[in-house]
Amino acid sequence: MKTILETPRLLLREMTRDDLPALWEIVGDDETMYAWNGAWSEQENVEGLEKQLRGYRENGFGRWAVVLKATGRVVGMCGLMWGDTDSGRVPEIGYLFNRAFWHNGYAAEAAVGCRRYAFDALGFDEVFAVVRDTNLASMNVAIRAGMTVRGRFTKHYRGVDMPHYVFSVRR
Repeated sequence: MKTILETPRLLLREMTRDDLPALWEIVGDDETMYAWNGAWSEQENVEGLEKQLRGYRENGFGRWAVVLKATGRVVGMCGLMWGDTDSGRVPEIGYLFNRAFWHNGYAAEAAVGCRRYAFDALGFDEVFAVVRDTNLASMNVAIRAGMTVRGRFTKHYRGVDMPHYVFSVRR
């Protein structure tokens, strides 16, 4: 398992197929996945992990497993991937955490670490977060990572029109 970055409480590392059960605890939960119009199926969980593994190979980055240093437990995923907006593809910080670990500041801590990594290790001049307009918690994470709203557009996912805000922060 390749470690990407560390924060005071967290270790972000590449995911492996061994992480599927921990990821299922996240993406298989309707409440956690409300911004995606409900939980994923087990097959979507496998496909989501495969997409991240492909991203590591093709881009050198992706969403990474977020591990609590104190316990070694995977509590979420956070990292960089290419995101689509109405203005084109952008480097996007995405984050999703096990509901049992919400309200501990882990998402913001991981997002700030990813922002730093995007600027310092990958050389991006700007990074983004694309957040559904009903997802106040994720908006607050983007704000805590230093981002401001740059625009708004609608994604079409699972047959539903979902308005999203585009946040970003520049180097």
